[in-house]
Amino acid sequence: MKLNGVTAMVVGLGASGIAAARFMASRGARLILTDHRSDLDRRPLPPGDVRLGPEDPAWLDGVGLVVTSPGVPRDAVLLRAAVERKIPVIGEIELAARFISAPIAAITGTNGKSTVTVMLGEMLKANGRQAFVGGNLGTPLVDAVGGEFDAIVAEISSFQLEWIENFHPHVGVHLNLTDDHFDRYRDLEDYGRAKARLFENQRSGDWAILNRDDANVWKLASQVRSRVIGFGLERGKATKGIWPVDGALQFDLGAMKGKIGLRNFKLPGRHNLGNVMAASAAALAMGASVGAIERAIAEFKPLAHRMEFVREKDGITWVDDSKGTNVGAVVEALEAMKAPVVLIAGGVDKGGDYAPLIEPLRRKQGRAILIGAAKERIAAALSGAVEVELVSTLGEAVERAARTGRRGDTVLLSPACSSFDQFRDYAERGNIFKELVRAL
Repeated sequence: MKLNGVTAMVVGLGASGIAAARFMASRGARLILTDHRSDLDRRPLPPGDVRLGPEDPAWLDGVGLVVTSPGVPRDAVLLRAAVERKIPVIGEIELAARFISAPIAAITGTNGKSTVTVMLGEMLKANGRQAFVGGNLGTPLVDAVGGEFDAIVAEISSFQLEWIENFHPHVGVHLNLTDDHFDRYRDLEDYGRAKARLFENQRSGDWAILNRDDANVWKLASQVRSRVIGFGLERGKATKGIWPVDGALQFDLGAMKGKIGLRNFKLPGRHNLGNVMAASAAALAMGASVGAIERAIAEFKPLAHRMEFVREKDGITWVDDSKGTNVGAVVEALEAMKAPVVLIAGGVDKGGDYAPLIEPLRRKQGRAILIGAAKERIAAALSGAVEVELVSTLGEAVERAARTGRRGDTVLLSPACSSFDQFRDYAERGNIFKELVRAL
């Protein structure tokens, strides 16, 4: 792909947009940098024509390539106009993949992506590989270009997959599909189609690792061109698969068969058993040894803001699951907690149904303290089924949970919502929660 002398427009100046701009500038592209936010906090940008505020299709005059950030919806003015003018539009991961020669393992799914991405990276590193770990997880994929990597491990969101053309992971992992991002997608089927694009450029020598226990994911097994590895709590009927047996993971990948020990595996919950199965299957497909996989499993620690133990005070356990930004993630977190549970939830509503929280809250003798823009909608779904209290801020929720909590309670921050009403992102929300709890 030739960039030298090309006039390239970047739409959306978030982390991936800026990374894409810097890369294209280093390859000789002339840049037009755009963002619909007129009050954008100016981060250091490469040289270019910066245009902020309401988008104008005239900005596309003379543009030969558009690179869009994942947070920009497909119906944005500039993207629609570019498509109408037949100007190529790609995302940052497509741009990066055109310059990467190392095999790519790409992980998608509604929940668990970050955990599996980091875990797989650690497995490959334990096997002596020079592995890049990033993507939607934090470090943009384009930052891997030019690095001395022999393996690429990337968390990939549905938003990032909307603008791929040739993006081709040697190993693709799809963990699960539950209600999320309905502020962007029409329904679960529409959301699922975006996720499934992870596999569209795979060939017969590649691998698709799919969750047998999720019908919305497993139906792809008959649609992909690559070799399928199923993971799930039971062996299933698939020829190739991985499943738990007596505190270990049994795998049968055809030419590869064996057992992976789970000694000292520290992550709680049934969903984390699925995560370690998916990561192990991907590591095997990428050529890692059983010994390396076992070493990485034994040493792996929970990621920040993902069911992270904060402290115990006065017999009350506090857990930060700020990354739980949809209902499915909160259900899994609740299932992994010791009862009784005090759930702190709320934030920006993403259009999902909160009713699935009722049964796990009941099973965990739970009650909810709700905050943020979505608190009334969540309360409407839960009221009459479990005890609900509404407060204004996270600080008030922590204070209220501490004052009314009883010895043996688990206070779980797992919001089921985005953070953007009160916080910059889920990490800031989680860090403030931890500060508030430690200050009690």
